[in-house]
Amino acid sequence: MKTIAIDFETANEQRGSACSVGLAWIEDGRVTRVEERLIRPRQMRFSGMNIAIHGIRPEHVEDAPEFPEVMDEFEEDFRGATMIAHNAAFDFSVWRASLDLYRQSYPELTYLCSLKMAQRIWPHFLSHRLNLLAEHLGLRFVHHNAAEDAAVCAAAAIEMARAVQAHAVHAIPTLIGMKPGRLTAQAYEPCTCRKG
Repeated sequence: MKTIAIDFETANEQRGSACSVGLAWIEDGRVTRVEERLIRPRQMRFSGMNIAIHGIRPEHVEDAPEFPEVMDEFEEDFRGATMIAHNAAFDFSVWRASLDLYRQSYPELTYLCSLKMAQRIWPHFLSHRLNLLAEHLGLRFVHHNAAEDAAVCAAAAIEMARAVQAHAVHAIPTLIGMKPGRLTAQAYEPCTCRKG
């Protein structure tokens, strides 16, 4: 079972303005591959606030491919994979809004939210933000770099699997009362946790 962590950065407040994507593959309890791609947003409108967060400027992406071409490169990787993102509601809304913008259908996949998982598995942490989770786990990274965020999300998920004695990351939900999210050609179902 393939598990891939994903993280998007956006050019502005619109969810369909992805300007970079990071991916980290989890196999046999370790991160085996990390990729980052810059994306040229269709509208090329960058807000100062977003630039301040991730440092990506229009000139960095002017020669980059647009969203469909970037994501098509990983189409085979996504097929049958369990995806994971930290605050998946954001990343999957970016993915969906970008596909909607280009009038493309959604891929068929299952996904998990590592933020919800961390809140359930480590309720005593004061915060479950990715940078503080990384600090707690002794992981060093550049926050808001899509590849590094994806890699830390993946590493944190591996630690969570160990914490609940799951044989793999994709097995965590059944142990913590989580219902994985689903993306299908027809619909979107959010990732949720049972109360209590």
